[in-house]
Amino acid sequence: MADPVRLKGENPSRSAKTTQDGGLWETVKVVVQALVIALVVRTFLFQPFNIPSGSLIPTLLIGDYLFVSKYSYGYSHFSFPFSPDLFSGRILSSSPKRGDVAVFKLPRDGQTDYIKRVIGLPGDKIQLKDARLFINGQEVERQSATPIETKDQFDRDVKVPTYTETLPGGVSHLIIQRDGDTGFYSNTPVYEVPPGEYFMMGDNRDNSTDSRVAPEQGGVGYVPLENFIGRAELIFFSINDDEPAWAFWKWPTSIRWNRLFKPVR
Repeated sequence: MADPVRLKGENPSRSAKTTQDGGLWETVKVVVQALVIALVVRTFLFQPFNIPSGSLIPTLLIGDYLFVSKYSYGYSHFSFPFSPDLFSGRILSSSPKRGDVAVFKLPRDGQTDYIKRVIGLPGDKIQLKDARLFINGQEVERQSATPIETKDQFDRDVKVPTYTETLPGGVSHLIIQRDGDTGFYSNTPVYEVPPGEYFMMGDNRDNSTDSRVAPEQGGVGYVPLENFIGRAELIFFSINDDEPAWAFWKWPTSIRWNRLFKPVR
């Protein structure tokens, strides 16, 4: 058999090395492009979050993973990774609506991500009396719903009262009252929401550290518009709260299949 034809001066090992280098460079470019696209999507469009606590039960459960739309309220420096202090205020700003489930940076440290429901808008007066929510002096409509099982403060399974609450503007959502109408923050003073700030609460009314608790007491207090990250949109993954998400071999039984791709309302 005849030898392969070679160009004059061709070095086979050098040619192979060039091909390998070219393939490596193409791989690097693809990885860099993918990272840039992921960073753009995360910064400007959607960011994934997981739910580590039960403050929004029954709307969100521990072990839910959801997408938050970053564009819903515009962008502040908190919208970017590591929250660089590039500017103040918001760009392309849009105001949160009453009833939105929103992610925000905790005002007292500017670092911790919290998720709660928008209850009070700037200028509103918020109060709870015997667990009934009052907004601007008017009691918010609520109707009894089917009780659900959850954990009490001692991590025991208990059945708790559930209500459908309809906020001014028409947003209806479920709340639970683990301690009935006599929970720790079931009776409060009147909170007057300052201009440019919002009053946030959890749907698990007796197990939520929210705007009812002042920052100096370890709570949330009022949340400035600048601190909002985005609005919760869709649950894309959900796993039992006693199972780690990385244990993929347990997924057939540990995934909550009925919660996948469920809109957050």
